[in-house]
Amino acid sequence: MLGTDFQLGSPNWLDLGSPDTEAAAAFYGAVLGWQFVSAGPDAGGYGFFQAGGKTVAALGPLTQEGAKSAWMIHFKADDIQATVAAITAGGGTIRMEPMDVMGEGHLAQATDPQGAEFALWQPGKTVGLETASAPNTLLWVELHAPDPLAAIAFYQGLFGWRTQDMPAPGMTYRVLSTKDGDQQDASFGGVAPMGGGAGEQPRWVPYFYAEDADAVSAAAAANGGTVLMPAEDVPEVGRIAWLADPFGAVFALLKPDPRM
Repeated sequence: MLGTDFQLGSPNWLDLGSPDTEAAAAFYGAVLGWQFVSAGPDAGGYGFFQAGGKTVAALGPLTQEGAKSAWMIHFKADDIQATVAAITAGGGTIRMEPMDVMGEGHLAQATDPQGAEFALWQPGKTVGLETASAPNTLLWVELHAPDPLAAIAFYQGLFGWRTQDMPAPGMTYRVLSTKDGDQQDASFGGVAPMGGGAGEQPRWVPYFYAEDADAVSAAAAANGGTVLMPAEDVPEVGRIAWLADPFGAVFALLKPDPRM
């Protein structure tokens, strides 16, 4: 599961673009217990979700015309310019060229060859999230792609990720690990084939640690969200649910199997 000892290619930041940041902050406060803290008057409405005084995610207004509300996974880049060049060489596109974010780090946004959006964060003063894999924090990220093997090859060209196949009902799930360290300890996410359901699209989805996925799902529904997949047990993984916030941003819940 995710930690905060970020390596090349680790998910090290996560933010939500929303058309109504005040309402989004209220929703996640009611559902996950987060507090929203503004980044200041010069931040354009951007700020941080915190749990127990530690930053677990961030929130800002949508800035691109036609953009839809979504969670954006950021991966650690050691040399953001070189990574951007590798994205282009691998068939991806750059939506936002690298920029210095007030000395906190360098940010770029991209789309992989199959259409999943992601971002890069090269740490400056801000290394990344302050806590992960604790209740109500990020503990896993998952890519849904039409061609999982091609998607993995693309990201391996950027970050050198390792994979391990895990049989699952009707498909092969591929667990992702960073380039270095013990492969199991360095795992942080997975890749699954798209199921072909209506409205499904290539995307990265964050999973938040839920001690009670059923209760969190009920709270989401009670506060204007949508339960896309009710909580269910997945053998040797844990109890999982898929939700969308009131503006359509998709996220998932996971209570890990204690044997993991």
